[in-house]
Amino acid sequence: MFRRKHAPDFNSNDAEQRKAKINELKVALGPLSARGEKYCSEACLKRYLEARNWNVAKSRKMLEESLKWRAAYRPEDIHWPDVSAEGETGKMYRASFRDREGRTIVVMRPTKQNTSSHEGQIRFLVYTLENAILHLPEAQEKMVWLIDFTGWTMAHASPIKTSRETANILQNHYPERLAIGFLFNAPKVFEAFFKVIKVFLDPKTIEKVNFVYQKDEESMKVLHKYIDPEVLPVEFGGNNNVAYNHEEYSELMMKDDIKTANFWADDAKTDHANPAINGTMVPEVKPQASVLAAKAS
Repeated sequence: MFRRKHAPDFNSNDAEQRKAKINELKVALGPLSARGEKYCSEACLKRYLEARNWNVAKSRKMLEESLKWRAAYRPEDIHWPDVSAEGETGKMYRASFRDREGRTIVVMRPTKQNTSSHEGQIRFLVYTLENAILHLPEAQEKMVWLIDFTGWTMAHASPIKTSRETANILQNHYPERLAIGFLFNAPKVFEAFFKVIKVFLDPKTIEKVNFVYQKDEESMKVLHKYIDPEVLPVEFGGNNNVAYNHEEYSELMMKDDIKTANFWADDAKTDHANPAINGTMVPEVKPQASVLAAKAS
């Protein structure tokens, strides 16, 4: 949770030194399954190194924990029909618009919570993250979160167990994926709740969080700096009349499921034939279009 210093004499701005660290981590991981190879792309190794301030030993430990988690949880095998019920109210979805840099935007609306299932909510979160990564442009690895707290009360607060596991998954298994986050129209009562959940968050993550209020012109300028008002929905202070439609979104997700399944089909066959590679290590992956694999995973 605390900041760590870089290794002595290491300059993270030096491309050759970064490359050397990435190669060192790749060697340290040892042989991986087909899916593991796709997940552990150069971009992936770089993100885990950045998350652990380029300490190879700590990065390796973190990445191996993610590989074990993915092997057990199988996020690439979660399909829309598995989580569709969680998305009926539009409480979380990949937005149809992007930020000014073309990055994927994930919209979250805690007041739209419609289930009490801890496991269901976590699976829906993972599915949404995987889908958001699938649609990152080739030059981008990070996404934007837009969290709408309009009308939020403590009655909408997630159980601490769910908040803790959410923070754990985001920080330990999706490191360096957040570009910036906006907490929109958060009421004063949320500040007390945020102080509680902040203890589960990395300081670098907290630095990316911005409180914005529709009636506060200055804070809205921060939001508009990243998202053009012309594409931003009216409900978030923009000029776009787009709204979440569950039926249309479901059709979109079903198509995305086909893309994901096609991408990992061959690797699934290979890994099934050779399930134990690198000792007890089992294959894990992140569903992404092949053109993005080197960037987004």
